[in-house]
Amino acid sequence: MARLPRLTVTDYPHHVILRGNNRQDIFAGDADMRRVLKLLEEHSVVQGVDVHAYVLMSNHLHLLLTPRRERALPLMMQSVGRSYVRAFNLAQGRTGTLWEGRYRSTLIQTERYLLTCMAYIDLNPVRAGMVNTPEDYPWSSHAHYIGREQQSLITPHALYWEMGNTPFAREAAYANLVRAGISGQQQRDLTGATLRGWALGDAVFLDELEEQTPRRARPGKAGRPVIHPSPIKSKM
Repeated sequence: MARLPRLTVTDYPHHVILRGNNRQDIFAGDADMRRVLKLLEEHSVVQGVDVHAYVLMSNHLHLLLTPRRERALPLMMQSVGRSYVRAFNLAQGRTGTLWEGRYRSTLIQTERYLLTCMAYIDLNPVRAGMVNTPEDYPWSSHAHYIGREQQSLITPHALYWEMGNTPFAREAAYANLVRAGISGQQQRDLTGATLRGWALGDAVFLDELEEQTPRRARPGKAGRPVIHPSPIKSKM
């Protein structure tokens, strides 16, 4: 069965995962992490993609993005992926692929999942046992949102601006949101939807989304379709 094309719709937030092939490390050091961030900033501007959040892990990365033009997201990811692999292979004296196939993504319902997804991204290093708190991890957007540093890569979503009337109020509210954590079900929903490529939201959201795109936003029912027999015409 042919795989479905990615579900990408302009002006909706998308959670993206890009993983190393066979779970291999994709960064050899801090210079590689800085290179990826530079490429993300460069190509997000060129293609017209808002980068709301990110985290760079040892063998994968997470992004929360909103494309502002048609095809902007795949073009950005293609450019970043190819440019990084060329530089990485040259520096490491290696050849061949680095990524585990194409990137995975899901389109999420803004009001229901955007802030949850940001917390999910920030908490990745904590779940992996790399640090005790998101504040301790230097390779994510968390420091930007809690006022520790300004990152030119980041474009905050409107929902973040609504968290408070002053920078201090927003930073405190966001820090509390992440500190409260997310549920196991929310984590499974975000991970599963992203890896499978289905949109994440309530039934009304998915119905509205499927009116805008020919690509299905959710999986069909399991099993073969039911074929109803044609009615038998009576003989005169």
